[in-house]
Amino acid sequence: MNEAQTRFNKIDPKLRDAGWGIVPGSKILVEQSAYIAPGRITTTGHKNPKKADYILEYKGMKLAVIES
Repeated sequence: MNEAQTRFNKIDPKLRDAGWGIVPGSKILVEQSAYIAPGRITTTGHKNPKKADYILEYKGMKLAVIES
């Protein structure tokens, strides 16, 4: 099983079951370039961003990064 299939079969259903992307104000950002530092996750304005498999966002605040 490759990474895309793992995400589709195992991670995406768990995120939906937890309400991500369903609860108003929640978003799942997939395959985003992001600068990840202690206490913050930003998707703009930094050199050498990392690729995040998932970023969980609630009401505009990026809360978590998931690497599959």
